[in-house]
Amino acid sequence: MKQKKNILVAPLHWGLGHATRCIPIIHALLDSGYRVTLASDGAALDLLRVEFPQLECLELPSYNIQYTRKGSYLKLKLLFKLPQIRKTISEEKKIISDLVKEGKIDGIISDNRLGINSKKVPSVFLTHQLNVLSGNTSWLSSKAHQRIIRKFNECWVPDIDGPGSLSGKLGHLKWHRFPVKYIGPLSRMKPQQVPVKYDVLCLLSGPEPQRSMLEEKLIKIFRGSGKKVVIVRGVVEEVVRKQEDSNLTVINFLPSEELEKLINESDLVICRSGYTSIMDLAVMGKKAFFIPTPGQYEQQYLAKRLASKKLVPFCKQEDFELAKLDMVSKYKGLQPYQSNKNLEHLFRLFERE
Repeated sequence: MKQKKNILVAPLHWGLGHATRCIPIIHALLDSGYRVTLASDGAALDLLRVEFPQLECLELPSYNIQYTRKGSYLKLKLLFKLPQIRKTISEEKKIISDLVKEGKIDGIISDNRLGINSKKVPSVFLTHQLNVLSGNTSWLSSKAHQRIIRKFNECWVPDIDGPGSLSGKLGHLKWHRFPVKYIGPLSRMKPQQVPVKYDVLCLLSGPEPQRSMLEEKLIKIFRGSGKKVVIVRGVVEEVVRKQEDSNLTVINFLPSEELEKLINESDLVICRSGYTSIMDLAVMGKKAFFIPTPGQYEQQYLAKRLASKKLVPFCKQEDFELAKLDMVSKYKGLQPYQSNKNLEHLFRLFERE
């Protein structure tokens, strides 16, 4: 009997979004009869271990990206981190080379991990950022990113190509020098018709210290506000911890099914304007309010784009206050999208000899 091919799925640890959007792909691989090995670091790897306790996991070297307390300093800090990032990429390449040499993997899906590819097995780069926004250096960061993508056999973009796109100019180029496949929005969530229990759900994620700064601000604003609020901190631990304080419930993290139920039970979701969050909320057709991470050009662009279409309001983190939520009624909300469940045809790449 022929041995099932083993596919390495390796999301970047930059918040939890890269890991969570890989979950539908992992399920599709398993349903298609592939073996799957998971590889990441930090909370992203912890989350995948919770979701797929039966799968082998590899810990990869960390890019160790932290944000600045002041958003305007983020680009400068990332520039100083470039030597560390290059070192991590080299370490990733060595790990992959050894795995391929030992015959342990037959294909690769890298979600924005720059050194996870091989010329000897089919390699896929999963990203919504064909263009990488970095202010007045966007042309340079975009070219550098596209150069890395060219090292892969295919680039999968979790969006649609044409009207109704969620990623806008991030995920679309006028022309490209590498094979791009638009695979449709990816989400582990699905909408359900259930009674609403909470006025507001706050979903937190992303690198420190900005995650904690927003958490502290939201707790201060909503405590005693009269609204029934639940905050999911996005801090992955071995057990789910819940604290209740009058109108406020704070939970460290939730596995997919429980989080899906909570989103369905909430009238409004406040979160970062990260692309995975946007896909999840679009698939569920939820009302939302976005607070982009300070200094992150991509999230600012996505928030402004959706606000200009009168879909979702947003404001800067330092400007957020309870009264800002009055804006929500003036926006249409994200229109329901279908999450792409038909992914099997993409895996033909791994069947080539």
